[in-house]
Amino acid sequence: MTRFTGFALGTDQEEWCARLRALAAERLRPLAEKGEPGRVNRPLLAALGEEGLLGRVFTSGALELCLLRESLAYGCTEAETALALQGLGAYPVLRSGSDAQRERWLPGVRAGRTVAAFALSEPGAGSDAGALALEAVPEGGGGGPGRGKGGWRLSGEKCWISNAPEADFYTVFARTGEGPGAKGVSAFLVPADRPGLSGEPLDMLSPHPIGALAFDGVPVGPADLLGEPGRGFRVAMDTLNLFRPSVGAFAVGMARAALDATVAHTAARTAFGGVLGDLQAVAHRVAEMATRTEAARLLVYAAAEAYDADARSPQVPRRAAMAKLLATETAQYVVDHAVQLHGAAALRRGHLLEHLYREVRAPRIYEGASEVQRTIIAKELYREAREMQEAQEAQEAQEAQEVGEA
Repeated sequence: MTRFTGFALGTDQEEWCARLRALAAERLRPLAEKGEPGRVNRPLLAALGEEGLLGRVFTSGALELCLLRESLAYGCTEAETALALQGLGAYPVLRSGSDAQRERWLPGVRAGRTVAAFALSEPGAGSDAGALALEAVPEGGGGGPGRGKGGWRLSGEKCWISNAPEADFYTVFARTGEGPGAKGVSAFLVPADRPGLSGEPLDMLSPHPIGALAFDGVPVGPADLLGEPGRGFRVAMDTLNLFRPSVGAFAVGMARAALDATVAHTAARTAFGGVLGDLQAVAHRVAEMATRTEAARLLVYAAAEAYDADARSPQVPRRAAMAKLLATETAQYVVDHAVQLHGAAALRRGHLLEHLYREVRAPRIYEGASEVQRTIIAKELYREAREMQEAQEAQEAQEAQEVGEA
């Protein structure tokens, strides 16, 4: 696929996105409409698998993932969310799992038969992921934190977990105690049928499934680890750094759908002796909506390109945070103003904008709230400033030494 060149997509990329939008509207949306709000829609997942889109999540670069999510979101937000949740829950298995874990679970995820979930948030540790309280207690002979010869027992709670409690397995982050804060967190692959694991659904504003999980001495062993003990926070961040720009792409897809609906409506709706679009106040608002949407789209693509160029670059977290922040805040603005320009009709159940109005709120919170993204951005800016200052001082000291020796 032709790579993004900075300001425009290639012809093949545009055509692929158009096919995805058509697929979302023609095949996936009818399946979504038949689903029960708040429940995993397995027929929809199966269709995503049959179309090869779930498998593409694990082979795409960040930019291609953004194009995929943006295009699906334009035509069917439920399909986009179902795809994204599969990726979020299973990507740690792809990146950090053992060969046995990948062979056992990923084929079912790609086919849409196996439902994955990413279990990081807790009642007291949502945005502050380093404050996790779910405890992994070593058993079978001691050996210090994270060193139980017979494995661990997980005890505690998770909350706001997408696809819970219906997922077939969970990527779970728990405190094994190798160090304070994030340094003492490990990642585990926990099948849903493990004894001691239970859950309940939560009735939320958005229609996709979200639930809470309870861990009552759930047994896990070394074969369930994702990566190394005490390195679970890195597993989580590797996943989030990839998916944060694509959360922005999801938001851009919703914003573009709302914008297009608004342009069509204001170009045809008559009022005050003409069409709404002839009113300067309306035309200027639509222009602002379009400009913000385009700016968000370009920032999302730039963040994705940065990840694809070097996923370990220190600039990746800042770019990912900027992309998610701007895109999700922009989508909220665009959808809200689209509702205003449509009037009461947009508030009726079943209207596109009524649906988007409910969907658009959550992305400003999950995978790091907007406030967290601002904190990340500021932290990275000040880190870069300190490094530049230290480098300048070191150079000045070197030059002074050379002058003295001369």
